[in-house]
Amino acid sequence: MDAERIGVTLTDQNFQTMVLESPQPVLVACWAEGCGPWHVLAPEIAALAEAFRGQVTVATLDVEAQLQTPKRYGIHTLPTLLFFQDGRVVDQLIG
Repeated sequence: MDAERIGVTLTDQNFQTMVLESPQPVLVACWAEGCGPWHVLAPEIAALAEAFRGQVTVATLDVEAQLQTPKRYGIHTLPTLLFFQDGRVVDQLIG
């Protein structure tokens, strides 16, 4: 499954607005095309996006295309899920 089909596509440029300033919780799925586990997890993330539509923003961040944001949050292992609320990380799942 393509990450572009799951929720909001994040960039270094829109991260502030779409995540940090979001009025609702945001699940950020950090991924890369060559990450095998991402391709297994992606359908589940898509299902979450559908199940919680209007309650939680589900977004994807391609760490190979966007370099500043992964560095800022110390993303070294993929996939990584970051849960944001009120502009801060409140939980994360790695690998």
